[in-house]
Amino acid sequence: MDIRKVIMVLKYIARRMIIMIPIILLVSMVVFFVIQLPPGDFVSTYIATLQEEGETVDMQIIEDLREQYGLDKPLYVQYYKWMKGILTEGDFGYSFSYNKPVLDVIGERMGITLLISSLTMLFTYLVAIPIGIYSALRQYSFGDYVATIIGFLGMATPNFLLAILLMFFSFKVFGDPMLGIMSAEYVDASWSLAKVFDLAKHLIIPVIVIGTGSTCGLIRVMRGQMLDELDQQYVLTGRSKGLSEKKIRNKYVVRAALNPIASSIGWSLTGIFTGSTITAIVLNLPTQGPVMYAALRSQDMYLAGSWLLMMAVLTVIGTLISDIMLAWLDPRIRLMDKRM
Repeated sequence: MDIRKVIMVLKYIARRMIIMIPIILLVSMVVFFVIQLPPGDFVSTYIATLQEEGETVDMQIIEDLREQYGLDKPLYVQYYKWMKGILTEGDFGYSFSYNKPVLDVIGERMGITLLISSLTMLFTYLVAIPIGIYSALRQYSFGDYVATIIGFLGMATPNFLLAILLMFFSFKVFGDPMLGIMSAEYVDASWSLAKVFDLAKHLIIPVIVIGTGSTCGLIRVMRGQMLDELDQQYVLTGRSKGLSEKKIRNKYVVRAALNPIASSIGWSLTGIFTGSTITAIVLNLPTQGPVMYAALRSQDMYLAGSWLLMMAVLTVIGTLISDIMLAWLDPRIRLMDKRM
């Protein structure tokens, strides 16, 4: 790529990033007001929980709590203070449930969430793409039928059910259901080879469970795209010019067939950030998903709002990454058009 094209691509990225600013601001407003839609607030939810446990709470204490958390202010004032803290100090607010800053709550679980999600993505693409290519190149063969059956089974099986089955299998075979991210004796122990091995052992089930659905779906997508591309005229043209099947397949067909997968990679950024919530609850994983689920239920608005805002930002950034990857994979997609 020459210098002129590099500059044009950089201009394109800069223009998209400028457009992202008002979009993210608009999303932040929607997010903040949507999480306020349920009746009551964090204090009323907290008081209701205490009353269910048989405790009585003085009304003055309730009002003092609302004042302390700033919940007695109008909604637009709360939003203004929240955004001002984010933009000027990088402060996403305070989690009422955890009694600590929101970033601290998110940061505590970010490492293990990124580890599980990154391994799951790696597992998904490394397994799905080769099987999809194999299945398309050997259409209606025994291997193709096996891949098709596995694909349908994987897409039809709920993650929580697969998690329970694998835990049962692990318990029967190894005597350990592999709940959590590591064994109890290693939780507070210093890092050692044994602890790393135990962590790796406990990651197998989460990666398989979370990745199976996506893997099976991508196998079907890759197979379908490959079959479509193999019927294109440029394949016949390449054969007529004497190009080898291997070169046609690897240089043109596979590259074109990867377009739908590349377009979905950006959206998977949100999955990396959150992990799989239901699977994490079933497997007792300390990832972001269960924390955010609890925040939404308890109306911990700054924690829930920050989480949703980060999801929106990652979605916008992911869309930009997907567009750039598509332009790289497919010359027909022109970023450097006259509008740039």
